[in-house]
Amino acid sequence: MTDEKEMSLFEHLEELRERLIKSAVALLATTMFSLLFSTQLIRIILAPAGNVRPVFLRPTEGVLTYFRVALLAGVALALPAITYQIARFVLPGLRPNEKRFLMLLLPGAVVSFVAGAAFAYFVMLPPSLRFLLSFGSEIAEATWAIGEYITFVTNLMFWTGVIFEAPLLAFFLAKLGIITSEMLSSNRKYALLVSAIVAAVITPTPDPFNMMLVMAPLIVLFEVSVWVTRLAK
Repeated sequence: MTDEKEMSLFEHLEELRERLIKSAVALLATTMFSLLFSTQLIRIILAPAGNVRPVFLRPTEGVLTYFRVALLAGVALALPAITYQIARFVLPGLRPNEKRFLMLLLPGAVVSFVAGAAFAYFVMLPPSLRFLLSFGSEIAEATWAIGEYITFVTNLMFWTGVIFEAPLLAFFLAKLGIITSEMLSSNRKYALLVSAIVAAVITPTPDPFNMMLVMAPLIVLFEVSVWVTRLAK
């Protein structure tokens, strides 16, 4: 038995506290750094809206918007450090081969999240905004509150980034023996139902086209998950 395996519950809690503090410090540092570029980041987020110029509806909305964008950028920048701290906490409880696979998956987790956020920004967002701009345009002109617009865009990018982590998570769980490709394949019909529900929840517009735009990559990611679990055998 190693010292790591003989740690008491309180020692594990103390280590968890230290890992959380280090993650929080990394997040604080990256958020403060991102504040320097909040204006440029907001302009990037506003770009898909085209000629629509959002407005501030509350006295504090501008300040809160800047801090929200800086925080989200800080999360993206601190993601490698946060995932590293999580890995360091769970590694002692894994077998040597599981530790090796986890360390190999960490860079992939960051890349997958960024790929999902980019997919939302470049593929999902433009048609969604065009629909929202055209809907009801015959009776009113679209004027959006900047706080709600930023929340709308960043939520879409964040959750799409999280969803893109599914194949890596499936691979790791298969390596741990928790799931198998046969288990996933036998539940494909339920996966399709869940994909439709998730797409309906995170789709920013109610039209079927945009829902399919979200649902299609979910189905593809599920099939990729089935494939990678076969590789994990």
